[in-house]
Amino acid sequence: MIANKLKPGDEIRVVAPSRSQAIIKEHVHHHAMNFWNDSGYKLTFSKNCRELDKYDSSSISSRIEDLHEAFRDPDVKMIITCVGGFNANQLLPYLDYDLIAKNPKILCGYSDITILLNAIYAKTGLVTYSGPHYITFGFDGEPAYTRQAFLDCLTKDDPIRITPSVTAGQYYVLQEGICEGTVIGGNLCTLNLLQGTPYMPDIRDKVLFIEDDNIMGEYFSYEFERNLQSLLQIDGANTVRGIVFGRFEDNCGMTLERITDIVRDKVPADIPVIFGIDFGHIFPIITFPIGGTVKITARKNVAEIQMLTH
Repeated sequence: MIANKLKPGDEIRVVAPSRSQAIIKEHVHHHAMNFWNDSGYKLTFSKNCRELDKYDSSSISSRIEDLHEAFRDPDVKMIITCVGGFNANQLLPYLDYDLIAKNPKILCGYSDITILLNAIYAKTGLVTYSGPHYITFGFDGEPAYTRQAFLDCLTKDDPIRITPSVTAGQYYVLQEGICEGTVIGGNLCTLNLLQGTPYMPDIRDKVLFIEDDNIMGEYFSYEFERNLQSLLQIDGANTVRGIVFGRFEDNCGMTLERITDIVRDKVPADIPVIFGIDFGHIFPIITFPIGGTVKITARKNVAEIQMLTH
């Protein structure tokens, strides 16, 4: 199930299902608003998005109220998250998945929002989108690339060929092959929180899009390695059709050599694996569909990614 694409003048609702909008610095908010004011869309903010508690978030009931109201409102065509955080998984038992299924909307965000994107897809079949937060448009870092990728995915129906940003330079083939399949994934450590719950998407025959950010300091590579191992030990993981890794911050130490070693030890050798794609916690980023279909072609120095349905 794919929600209607955005059209000029559509209303986009900002919600804060993780951290509060109140933590955003004023200059970032100002720059983000400049983008949205020029975008041709109507931006509105949820009732409780600035509520702030001691965890830089808000109550479960407030966050659920805002999400349900956004899905219920017929004028709202897209829901974009304000920022990430650490506690979106608190919301999963309280979401009205029937309401969401009956009122399909574009839902976009990343990082901690990986929880909502994959859980909603798993429970309803609604395609969701790993892509910018509201505040992403307030930061530098090749912003034109992020904006164009966002609009390509959310306003067009035709297949999209993903090409490297200037910042990324190129994408790297770690294992050769060709595959086509349904996308799940996002932030790895967040996605793994769904394991063993009713909200984890079926991993069988999927194409994994995986990234992570450095909250472990010098131990990042160890944490990433064991989190990837855990994901690949899920029942059905042996049928995964391909893996696409995002870009990592420099302080992650995730060099081409390091990620190659990790893949060699853990990933079946007969599936395509590509590294360094423009998504993750470093700008610029693409927008990609959780539940959409992708075709991966990995041949020597040729790494091609085409979003077929989004």
